[in-house]
Amino acid sequence: MSNGPDPDYMAFEGDRCIASGDLGDVARAAKAELDRRQERSVLIFDGTTGGPVEIDFRGSIADVLARLPDPAGAPAAIEDDAAPRGPGRPKLGVVAREVTLLPRHWQWLARQRGGASVTLRRLVDEARRSGEEGGRIRARQEAAYRFMSAIAGDKPHYEDAIRALFAPEPARFEKLIACWPADVREHTLRLAKRAFDREPPTGAG
Repeated sequence: MSNGPDPDYMAFEGDRCIASGDLGDVARAAKAELDRRQERSVLIFDGTTGGPVEIDFRGSIADVLARLPDPAGAPAAIEDDAAPRGPGRPKLGVVAREVTLLPRHWQWLARQRGGASVTLRRLVDEARRSGEEGGRIRARQEAAYRFMSAIAGDKPHYEDAIRALFAPEPARFEKLIACWPADVREHTLRLAKRAFDREPPTGAG
């Protein structure tokens, strides 16, 4: 499958990728293409979400760039490190609360190494990691699906490829889209590879 870094944005004129990179550069290339061939249409895609980006190409290139959406998004929240901490083990942040279980549950917990508290914390952490990984996979599948549905709905084996994406069946997926136009196929594979990758990101805890 396709390797290399994911582009921030990509512009497609039909099945041909005419530009990739940051949003400003891609918008400039798309505007130049539309000015040369006004009968054509250009679609711009977000390289991460797979979704189309709406851009108003009316007026000059300066007008187009002035209307571009902000790719940075909202600023991240800043944690307040100045808040006072209580005594004990402040970084661990252990909170004591009541847990209601059936007798058989307490009996099982009592047999686990480390006791009930350690076992419950481990089970919660494992459930969190599993849920977060499932959410990442779904987001990646949806990104590939958005791109495919916007540009490849009329391509051979499209519906079968969608099923293979969500199955997941990577080898079958790659075989089904092998006949698609090169630029469409390569970006589809790039997005799908992330969806098929089940390895958690480096540093995940």
